[in-house]
Amino acid sequence: MSDPSNPPTDRQPSSPTTGASRIEPRETGRSLRTDRGLTHIADTVVAKIAGRATREIEGVQAMGKGMARTLGAIRARVPGGGGAEGDVTQGVTVEVGERQTAIDIDIVTHYGMSIAEVTEAVRANVIDRIESMTGLEVTEVNITVDDLYLESEASGREGARVE
Repeated sequence: MSDPSNPPTDRQPSSPTTGASRIEPRETGRSLRTDRGLTHIADTVVAKIAGRATREIEGVQAMGKGMARTLGAIRARVPGGGGAEGDVTQGVTVEVGERQTAIDIDIVTHYGMSIAEVTEAVRANVIDRIESMTGLEVTEVNITVDDLYLESEASGREGARVE
């Protein structure tokens, strides 16, 4: 298991004459600190990228935990309350550092789809989008599947059971 206080590095073999090893940092993307200044990326920016990247994956029906989804659905129906797309960051929590970010995502998947495949696709897409758009290294993407979407539950709510 890795020690978070000692980030992984690529070590060169010891020199036969000195016995010393040369340590070089792993390539993790562009540095956000340059000779000309520091670029800070707000948590909300990373959360929006993660939310949008998650919704791009087939099998993700909704995002957020039960009550948050319910309130989000209500907000989306109210004029000026969030639009048809709702809150892009719903179900996304991020921690952003100077060079790294960690992301937690809550989703609902469609019944019948492989949860393992959906979550791996989400994880890969979120990492790709965030690293390519921000230059931050994504250290982890934790995904919680809070519910399964059943077509029968959705259609059952729309019409009355009896006349």
